[in-house]
Amino acid sequence: MSIKLPCMFTVMCMFALSLTACQMLDFANLMTKPGAVLFQDDFSNPASGWTRLVSPVGIMDYDGGGYRFLVNAIDHNYWSTPGKEFRDVRIEVDSAKLAGPDENRLGVVCRYQDAQNYYFFVISSDGYYAIGKVKGGQTSLLGQEQMQYSEAIVRRGAVNHLTVECMSSALRFFVNGMPVALAQDADFLSGDVGLLAGTFDQAGVDVLFDDFMVTKP
Repeated sequence: MSIKLPCMFTVMCMFALSLTACQMLDFANLMTKPGAVLFQDDFSNPASGWTRLVSPVGIMDYDGGGYRFLVNAIDHNYWSTPGKEFRDVRIEVDSAKLAGPDENRLGVVCRYQDAQNYYFFVISSDGYYAIGKVKGGQTSLLGQEQMQYSEAIVRRGAVNHLTVECMSSALRFFVNGMPVALAQDADFLSGDVGLLAGTFDQAGVDVLFDDFMVTKP
């Protein structure tokens, strides 16, 4: 008993400390008022934490006061996250195509766990949108079988303002202030936020994001 008691005491202490830490995180979350800014980036500082990559396949980097993706491979995605951890969030960002095909993917990542697990909210420059997830490396759309067309999306090279809400199991997508999609999924309840761009049958998708903001919904 003299050996087991200290071990049990240590376990109990660790459990108590873990419980206290969780309670403090929950308390901090409750004390954060709706609309409070949790994170924002206008990409004016190249050291703010986003991926900086130049390769034959493409580019992810700060450029011209924004954050740029150039994807030079067919049916390929690039994504970048700033290394944060959130639960319920509202994400807003401006996006625009600089060059390349209108049939593309550009959008927002939410509750990013790792490269194999996250939610995504994307539009294309020819007017389509989708909510989906990558789980265990497998991609699926949520609430739709394929990308759907929306008049809310300004096509081709114009700027589109994207808004994403991840609240508990509810996933909402707005484009230029108009609701375009709602889905329910509870596989991921917290994680990082980020940006994504990708190609379909044509390479050369070149897009720019600016004024990224995360607030409490």
